[in-house]
This record gives sequence, C-alpha cells and structure tokens, in this order.
Amino acid sequence: MKIKQFAVLGLGRFGEAMAITLSELGANVIAVDSDEDKVQNIADKVTYAVQTDVTDFNALKAIGIGNVDAVIVALTSNLNSSIVAVINAQELGVNTIYAKAHNRMHERVLKKLGVERVFSPEHDMGERMAHSLYAENFFEMLELDTENSIMEINALHLWENKSLLELDFRGHYGVNVIAIRSEQEGLNVSPLANDIIKPRDTLVLIGRDLDLNELKRQQLEGR
Repeated sequence: MKIKQFAVLGLGRFGEAMAITLSELGANVIAVDSDEDKVQNIADKVTYAVQTDVTDFNALKAIGIGNVDAVIVALTSNLNSSIVAVINAQELGVNTIYAKAHNRMHERVLKKLGVERVFSPEHDMGERMAHSLYAENFFEMLELDTENSIMEINALHLWENKSLLELDFRGHYGVNVIAIRSEQEGLNVSPLANDIIKPRDTLVLIGRDLDLNELKRQQLEGR
C-alpha cells in the first residue's frame, strides 16, 4: 500500500494536531510554519518540519510541496497568507487542497478558489455531534488528556466471531474494551472475557492516542 504524503501549512493547534495525527496514522508529513518554536516543537513527530513563509512560492517548491498527495492550509489569523498558500499549492500542481476557515467570509473565498474541503471547526463539530446523537453514536474520539482518549471503532474483520479473551486487546493493542454496541443486543457497557465480537459491532476503547490511532489506521485499510 502506497504511503500517503501530506503537507500541513500553519502549525496552530489545528494544524499541529492534523500533522501529528496524520503522522501517527502512517503518513509522511511535511509540517511548515514561519514560527521557529512551533517547528521545533513538532520536528520529532513528523517526517519533515521546516521554518519558512508559506507565501514564498520558491521556498515551498524547494521543500517538495508539489510532490505531496494533499496540502492542508491551516492558517486563519492572516486571510491573505491563507489565500496565497492555496494558490501556491495549486501552482505547484497539488490537486487536493484542504483548508481551515476562520469565518464564513474566509470559507466562501476558499471555496471560490477551488479548495476541495473547507474545515470550519466549530460548525463541523456541531454537525458531527448532531449526526452522532441522532444515530445514538455519541462520539468518535473523546480526549481524556494530551495522550489518552476514548474512541469508538467499527470491529475489524479479523476480530469477528472471536471472544475478547482470544483477542487480548490489552496485550496485542495496548487498549481496553469498555463497551460493545451490537445491532442485535444493543449497548453492552460491561463486556466479559467470553463475549464474542460480531460483524458490524462497534467497540468503545480506552487507551493511548498512539495505540488508538494505529487501530484507526488498520480500520481505514479495511483489515
């Protein structure tokens, strides 16, 4: 399977989280910001971190932005920089560009530029929560602290028709199963060792973000 290549331009909280998570999921990530401290803070968590101005076309070209599968423009404090970063990525031949918007006007401008998806964090969160509540699927990932979370995940194919004892989630994956949602039996909040994982079950896991993201990556690969 080809390793995906991403570039994240702008390392505020959103950009930093995006870059680190993509890296943990197995992607190659170039992280770019003009702030040296932000670049240093993320340097050991991504493939390549570089301090440069995202509005500098030649600088972005030199670090290989034109070779990535997708660019995420995570700048919101400066509308002009965000727009120029998108245009630079387009002129470098990047076909897939995502961007974060600060407000509705910024979102409209980014869409006019042809950005494939615009992230509006507060609006997106409200929308996701509405869908989750309607489906009785209350969360995808709930942060407990900076390193640990609770996550819902659809059962991997290799787990189907096996017991929790056989699967040994703590030993094999470093996580604990705290609930199982089944189409037939509903929500089991006290799963036992001999409970069987059925096709289309959803598991609620608790553990380190690093371990949870690895399981999410395996799910995305269709294992």
